[in-house]
Amino acid sequence: MLKRQESQQRIARLQQELKAKGIDGALFIYPIDVYYFTGTRQNSTLWVPAEGKPRLMVRKSVSRAVNESCIEETVPFPSSKEFPGLFPPELQKIGFTFDVAPVQQYNYYAKLLPGREFVDVSAINREIRSVKSEWELGQMRESGDRICQVFREVPGFLKEGMREVDLAAEFECRLRKAGSEGYVRMRAFNQELFQGLAVSSATACEPGFFDGAVTGQGMSSASPHGASAAVISANAPVLVDYTGIFNGYIVDITRFFVIGKLAPELEHGFATALAIQKYLVDNLKPGASCEELFLKAAEMAEEAGLARNFMGAPGENARFVGHGVGLELDEFPVLAQGFKVPLQEGQTIAIEPKFVFPGQGVIGIENTFAVGKNGGVKLTDMPDEIVYL
Repeated sequence: MLKRQESQQRIARLQQELKAKGIDGALFIYPIDVYYFTGTRQNSTLWVPAEGKPRLMVRKSVSRAVNESCIEETVPFPSSKEFPGLFPPELQKIGFTFDVAPVQQYNYYAKLLPGREFVDVSAINREIRSVKSEWELGQMRESGDRICQVFREVPGFLKEGMREVDLAAEFECRLRKAGSEGYVRMRAFNQELFQGLAVSSATACEPGFFDGAVTGQGMSSASPHGASAAVISANAPVLVDYTGIFNGYIVDITRFFVIGKLAPELEHGFATALAIQKYLVDNLKPGASCEELFLKAAEMAEEAGLARNFMGAPGENARFVGHGVGLELDEFPVLAQGFKVPLQEGQTIAIEPKFVFPGQGVIGIENTFAVGKNGGVKLTDMPDEIVYL
């Protein structure tokens, strides 16, 4: 469970930012934001004034929230008549997470608090959450250790002729038995993911809605992501890309397996991916520009003659090479063009240089790292090499 000291430090950082920007307080309704600051994911609304004690107002379950919450004032959600009285008239500028709040919810709170100015604190919230404490880094190391153990078991059950979905089921069964929670939380609108994906050359190049290098075919057009019923064949790369989620914290890792041999072009792609990863990890230091790191990765792909295949099939390329992870899969920072911000020590990033070769398959690597003074610190600590069976 979240420690009270952790919660207090997070609240203090938020209050410091609110005061600096002249915001009187912030309302949080998005469950994982509430959890981050309070330690409970129960159906609640969190009020954090710029000065003073926060208040957690719980719809359900009050008893569980009281047991889990680090917030001293954890109370039942007030009635619509009582709610406005909790906010003195001098509280005029109220923060709200516009990036995830439905219009219906915004209108509800705006009606309860008429005449107040609601301002977006999404960036403040995401920036605070991007820098992990030592306690959080410990949680993510544990997540990394536990999912890596499952990856080590893959050679024991991956067989030629099995379906992608059979491989996924074998992996996911072991991952769940290891304690992974399965909730792959994402902040971006219209994104969804079921634990991860196991895909072969038959479907790995299939384009799709998911904002990543690889989508897979999925089991139907209603679920067009991840493993399909396609059969895994010899001499082709098999991608296993999964999240490990333990105590809420996510790590993201990809490894490749080949039953037989790999084509020279794919071997070249893998060597390039490792070179890109090494450059990024060596430079994953405080102050490094996220945009410049991405541009260097793209330059290395171009120098290798693989620019068209970098981070997606030609014409379907994703525009990043690394994404923040933590309680959500798509946290800040992002190693992407246009993300002109410096890295901070303690941020955690999944670095995933991948190449898609239509008709041949996908190749690459992915690991989760923490930004450190001397470069990236690997949280998914196992060998990167392709496993040949």
